[in-house]
This record gives sequence, structure tokens and C-alpha cells, in this order.
Amino acid sequence: MNKAEIVEFFARLAADNPHPETELEYSNAFTLLVAVVLSAQMTDAGVNKATRILFAEADTPEKMLALGEETLKQRLRTINFYNTKARNVLALSQALIERHGSEVPADRDLLETLPGVGRKTANVVLNCAFGRETFAVDTHIFRVGNRTGLARGKTPLDVELKLDKRVPQPFRLHAHHWLILHGRYTCKARTPECWRCVVADLCAYKPKTPAPPAREQRTR
Repeated sequence: MNKAEIVEFFARLAADNPHPETELEYSNAFTLLVAVVLSAQMTDAGVNKATRILFAEADTPEKMLALGEETLKQRLRTINFYNTKARNVLALSQALIERHGSEVPADRDLLETLPGVGRKTANVVLNCAFGRETFAVDTHIFRVGNRTGLARGKTPLDVELKLDKRVPQPFRLHAHHWLILHGRYTCKARTPECWRCVVADLCAYKPKTPAPPAREQRTR
């Protein structure tokens, strides 16, 4: 995509969804951080189901530690890899208390020193909790960036750096939300729903998926 096409690409996504937000439920920076850590290899809906009860009990590092490992594991038993994630949540809670005055740091390098926190998680927290213009490249954004030609790369970091270079204002703050939601609901992994995509004509993906016969019949 050239610069004009990129502007048009995001303008259409913005018009279709003017106020995109993460689908993870949270009440503060700490609960957001925990939710994102738990979301690895999980759907947001699955995380939310577990955290509604958890966050009602523990919305600070101190309260999380007070639950203890066994209770936390019970709260997270529907989460993939809940044993490891429970230990990480307790360890990062301890680290926040000891090193950051119980506050979530608004710094990527510091966030990445916390147990269970990688670059993608840090970028989500910086964007959603602190309003930073970051690009948290998950499987959806990686796919959309490569498939559409918006930002091709062999690794998530490649795609992130290209997005950071190519996405213009005023779209930078919400760009990663638009891309995630587009990949989750329209530009799907197995069968992209090109027939209802608002940016299909700007996309480099050649074998555009036609509408299913039933849909074609309903729209005639």
C-alpha cells in the first residue's frame, strides 16, 4: 500500500468503528496487565469469564498476593496454562509492590522485566492504560499486516516496526485495535470474509473470498 491507500484504509476502519476498545474487561492498569498476561493462547471472552470473579476480589497487587497460589489457581482453572499464569501473576504482583510502589509502570522496558510480560503485553498496557501510540502485534495483526500488504514482516517485531513507521495520524492511537478487530471478525485466518470487508479493494490479498451462496441469494 502507498501512503494514500494507508490513509484510506484506516479512514474506512475508523468510519466503521469510530471508538474501538480492547474486549478485555478491566478496571485499572493492574487488572488490565493481569488480563493481558492471562490472554495468551486464550480468547478475550474466555479471559473475561474468569476475571469477573477474580477482579471483584483482587484489583490490586496486594489483594492478589493475599489470595495465595492455590486460590488463584482455582479462580483461573478455565484459563489455558493456568498453573504457570497464576505463578506469573503472583510474581508480577510482588514485583510491582517491591519495585514500583504497587503501580504499573508506564515504560515498556520496565514492564518487560515483570514475570510473564513480553513486548506485546507491554504494548497493550501502554496503549490502553496510558494512551501511548503502540502497536501490539498479535496473531491477528500479524496476519492482517502481511495479508493486506499494509505491513509485511517475518516476525511480529518486523510488523510492529513497519506499522510504527507507516501508520499516520490521526489513526495511530487506535490502529492496533482496528487491526485486531478486523482480523478477529472479518479477515479471519482460515476464510477471510472478503465479500463484506470495507477495505477489500485496497488489500493485496488476491484470491478474494466470494460470498457464500446462501448470502448471495438473500441479498438478491
